[in-house]
Amino acid sequence: MLSWRRFVEDILKYKKMMLLSLVLFVAGMVIGTVNADFITTLIAPQLESLREYSQELSQSAHPEWNFFVFIFLNNAVKSIVIIFAGALFGLLPIFFLIMNGMVIGYLLSAAATQGENLFDLIVKGLLPHGIIEIPAILIAAAFGLQFGYLVMKGLGEWGARDLSERTVNWGAFLKTIVRASIWITISLLIAAIIESTLTLYLVSL
Repeated sequence: MLSWRRFVEDILKYKKMMLLSLVLFVAGMVIGTVNADFITTLIAPQLESLREYSQELSQSAHPEWNFFVFIFLNNAVKSIVIIFAGALFGLLPIFFLIMNGMVIGYLLSAAATQGENLFDLIVKGLLPHGIIEIPAILIAAAFGLQFGYLVMKGLGEWGARDLSERTVNWGAFLKTIVRASIWITISLLIAAIIESTLTLYLVSL
């Protein structure tokens, strides 16, 4: 169940959904970059709320710990929800991927417009933890997409007279997403540690 090798095999098995996950995320980034004005009205309230909460955490007695708890729980809970909510025909993972891509695209576009150093922003503020966090989130969404695909496939096979004609093995797939949930959570735990320490330190220089 906890085999890392089996987890990697699962990822390779669902490589089409992994690719689709990446395409949707990149599409979201492009939308967020080229439609910055529209995105501003769409996500500005959420970003402002997040900024205010971030300021509260930075002024707390133990900012590193508080940032870690917030980042880890936020990413881990969302990722697990995205996997299992994929059962709703994969709609939520699609929305999640596009929205997250749009936010990153918008932030990079806004930073460039304001004359900020994008190299420093990416290398210091995104890359240290993002190299783990972003793939983990993309993998979670891909498993959610696969869940949605199997639900639709299973519904299509529901009327099969012979059970042997049904190709969806729900028992095996549920073991797969439990294993994925565990390894994705571990990955996001490591990413949260890096973001609340190294990334926080680098962006404060």
